[in-house]
Amino acid sequence: MRKMLAAVSRVLSGAAQKPANRVLVASRNFANDATFEIKKCDLHRLEEGPPVTTVLTREDGLKYYRMMQTVRRMELKADQLYKQKIIRGFCHLCDGQRCVLYCFMLSSLTQEACCVGLEAGINPTDHLITAYRAHGFTFTRGLSVREILAELTGRKGGCAKGKGGSMHMYAKNFYGGNGIVGAQVPLGAGIALACKYNGKDEVCLTLYGDGAANQGQIFEAYNMAALWKLPCIFICENNRYGMGTSVERAAASTDYFKRGDFIPGLRVDGMDILCVREATRFAAAYCRSGKGPILMELQTYRYHGHSMSDPGVSYRTREEIQEVRSKSDPIMLLKDRMVNSNLASVEELKEIDVEVRKEIEDAAQFATADPEPPLEELGYHIYSSDPPFEVRGANQWIKFKSVS
Repeated sequence: MRKMLAAVSRVLSGAAQKPANRVLVASRNFANDATFEIKKCDLHRLEEGPPVTTVLTREDGLKYYRMMQTVRRMELKADQLYKQKIIRGFCHLCDGQRCVLYCFMLSSLTQEACCVGLEAGINPTDHLITAYRAHGFTFTRGLSVREILAELTGRKGGCAKGKGGSMHMYAKNFYGGNGIVGAQVPLGAGIALACKYNGKDEVCLTLYGDGAANQGQIFEAYNMAALWKLPCIFICENNRYGMGTSVERAAASTDYFKRGDFIPGLRVDGMDILCVREATRFAAAYCRSGKGPILMELQTYRYHGHSMSDPGVSYRTREEIQEVRSKSDPIMLLKDRMVNSNLASVEELKEIDVEVRKEIEDAAQFATADPEPPLEELGYHIYSSDPPFEVRGANQWIKFKSVS
């Protein structure tokens, strides 16, 4: 009996101490900012590059951490919804750099540091265009998780009214989400041309992968952008493997930051949000100065196989994958920096994790309960501001009305 009473006393004593512990954490004095060393970028046709030290404020650190966790949790939820057959068709994910689902499920890299770091280095008025793995960029450009997940499930509350799906999401100054490999690069050069033509102090970030880097249209876009000195930042996300083929087997030159030849370039640690942010600020300043385009290569990694049928270890070792996971995960890298520099506590970051999980669950509930768009709205929103007109359906007897 005495042992039981002693055990109960210990439990009650621990319960009584918990609020005091929370008060202690809440009243803890954190540093306002901290200075970190970051990896030096490799340079091409540049005399100097981004700084090798940078300052991270507590406010920015917490914001970046929340955004990166949101992107990862959102993509994990999309993965789950796809496996439950609630998301159908094409769906390309970006947790890690990115998970991919392509008709069947394609899998995962570490893009959180890329999309959040790039956004941190530009202005909201700047422009961004990418390929079909666009969910993270859609979020960082300002759309909500609810709108993104609802678009993936084909619901009316989606950012494209449920008619765009994974590859066709758009936001203000964000142009998708493009389904043809490499085709977004000339479009990005065109957006940069519009920035220069209209005399705006804006730049366009034009993203593509190492697999698209051998496309001829990319080199045509390089040439035109250089001739006209367009404010375009060409960004190659190099995850080292295109499907099951390593970059060494697919490209005669794997120095993607030098591929512009006459265009200056820099190679950046794409797993470090602070490296990405500083390199983006540097590149944006270069373009705004009127010097023309610049090329960035973001070195990142794919955690999983290319598809559900791909174990991901037939062309690389498990040890290689585990080493990257344990040493270079972008969220863990930011978390360790913040905790070790007294910018945040482990408990505070755990609270953010809980809040993010709740936000994702609420968004998923909405994305599965919201109604699908009715068939009669199939032809809506072809144009942004035109009077209603009829659209022919699958045959001449089927007509749909198009409303802007």
